[in-house]
Amino acid sequence: MERFSKYIISVVIIFIVIYSIDSLFLRHLFWERLIVNIGIVLVFLVLFLRYMK
Repeated sequence: MERFSKYIISVVIIFIVIYSIDSLFLRHLFWERLIVNIGIVLVFLVLFLRYMK
């Protein structure tokens, strides 16, 4: 159960970060927003795989 809660917390954190960056800085820039979102997901994935094991 503890591992499942870590996954849920990680998904919520990544959603909050992506939504806040999109709404604050990249509202009308489609391609830049897409590239930044992919970068954020990749960084979170690397951090998640490295530290959540």
